[in-house]
Amino acid sequence: MAKKATATKSKVKYSKETYAYWYESMLLMRRFEEKAGQLYGQQKIRGFCHLYIGQEACASGAITALTKDDKWITAYRCHAHPLGLGTDPGAVMAELFGKATGTTKGKGGSMHIFDKERNYMGGHGIVGAQVPMGLGIGFAEKYAGTKNLCICKMGDGAVRQGAVHEAFNLAMLYKSPVIFVIENNGYAMGTSVARTSNVTELYKIGEAYDMPSFPVDGMNVEAIHEAVAEAAERARRGDGPTLLEFRTYRYKGHSMSDPQKYRTKEEVEEYKQKDPIEQVLHTIRENKIMTEEEIEAVIKKVKKQVDEAVKFAEESPWPDGQDAFKDVYVQEDYPFVME
Repeated sequence: MAKKATATKSKVKYSKETYAYWYESMLLMRRFEEKAGQLYGQQKIRGFCHLYIGQEACASGAITALTKDDKWITAYRCHAHPLGLGTDPGAVMAELFGKATGTTKGKGGSMHIFDKERNYMGGHGIVGAQVPMGLGIGFAEKYAGTKNLCICKMGDGAVRQGAVHEAFNLAMLYKSPVIFVIENNGYAMGTSVARTSNVTELYKIGEAYDMPSFPVDGMNVEAIHEAVAEAAERARRGDGPTLLEFRTYRYKGHSMSDPQKYRTKEEVEEYKQKDPIEQVLHTIRENKIMTEEEIEAVIKKVKKQVDEAVKFAEESPWPDGQDAFKDVYVQEDYPFVME
């Protein structure tokens, strides 16, 4: 695919600012997570760590199609989205380190990055649990009379959860302004879609609820932008939810502890030929949207951001032991506590 793309000039559909944002944001996501992987190997990041490498277009393309007032919620592969939305990379890295300066004060780690100021309702560790929450967030916007929506992302494994189907049904019943996205990277942990479902074209699941449902090239940032923009228009005019299946691919394993024995190196290399960053960079260069000097400046800027994020995380303090008792909901007069 990449070789064919070099033979013809890619059509420019959007502004220089949009292409520049796509390139820079995806490059930041990629370099940040590559560094996170290295730091995990050094045991500076511990616990769980699920990388988004290869899937960056799924975040960047959606961000440019929505507004700053729209809400975001996703599963535990959640580092890239806040970086694209403008969250300080240092705060994200510090959270991976478990430091007090992290996005959730070191209490959430890799699977629970949040940023209230950017309407990022976070990554969630329980498979599929974020989907009914995404429905609720969208319903709240409708109830409040805004034109905002919620984009709710899940992996291909989450569509097996009953709560997902309950949420789809209610979303259509309430015509809630939600964009449901299946980030289908082919494997639920290490199990292929074909081994878990008779329906392998996952967008078709939405059709059972009469929900507008479409497949999207998840390796192409322009295709992502266009699909999300169309779904957003539908939601804002009161026509309810959309289900999009982003057909994407992760180059790394499910998590850092995944030996990846369920797929071949040839398969991974085949998808790398469709790399989303290289695709957008090809369009930029072929159409002279940015000069080589501007591209190099972005590369240096991103490297500096990642280096500074690591330095900030390493120098940040650990949470105090008493912090475990802060930010925890307690009902003093709860009537069912047994003495």
